[in-house]
Amino acid sequence: MASAPQQPQLPLFYKDLLPLNSRDHADWKVSPFGTAAHVAQTHAIPLTVDEFIDAQRNYPIVFTAGDNPLPIALMGLNEGVNTFVGEDEKIIAGVYVPAYIRRYPFILAKMRPDSDEMSLCFDPTAGVIGKQEASNEGGQALFDSEGKPTDYTSQVLDFCSKFEESGQRTRAFLDELKKLDILMDGEVAITRGDNPDKPFVYRGFRMVDEKKLRELPTETLEALNKNGLLMLIHAHLFSMNLMRMIFERQIAQGKMPQAQAAPVN
Repeated sequence: MASAPQQPQLPLFYKDLLPLNSRDHADWKVSPFGTAAHVAQTHAIPLTVDEFIDAQRNYPIVFTAGDNPLPIALMGLNEGVNTFVGEDEKIIAGVYVPAYIRRYPFILAKMRPDSDEMSLCFDPTAGVIGKQEASNEGGQALFDSEGKPTDYTSQVLDFCSKFEESGQRTRAFLDELKKLDILMDGEVAITRGDNPDKPFVYRGFRMVDEKKLRELPTETLEALNKNGLLMLIHAHLFSMNLMRMIFERQIAQGKMPQAQAAPVN
């Protein structure tokens, strides 16, 4: 079997990677996830700019700290807490599911560090892809009897390709924010009605500085509006109002940190 791509660190959720090929996986099938157990203890999910408008209805959108920030959707405010996965280990109905979650267990990855060529790979530990008997009607076949990718596999490849393209647009958006120097270290303090003197403080993320945004030259704002970036910035800022909603969800679900753990950084 072909060796997995050499990567110093695997992305979130992925524990291993194998390149998909008709020689080794001719009779393999993929079944849908029965639960979202692999998401249940993840509070921050990577997001692309193409998802901002949909995601901002349900999740705060913030940016990771560091020199190369990336957008993330907060499904919880504390490590290990996802308020959108129910007791049945399924994502609750009616909310936007980030493409990063929908992509798993597939991904486009580089096979060799000295090449930019990317291949469709999958995580064999996901438990939904494997060799199945031909008589088994369950699951989606990955290759047909002639060893060609099925329509399902072609759709997966197309989805992963579009995800990579969205990633490029996301990096261009972040480059523009960095060039404009309008990102700042974020901090949100939320108090509980029964203990107003001890707020829960959330840090460790970046956000757009509204003051700096307002002070940008008129021609710069007009350019941002024309190329659609201003709409994305506003979606991010509007979504910040959901921080308290996520906080209240954690309270209702009994997923708040212990008193001695506050403030949370």
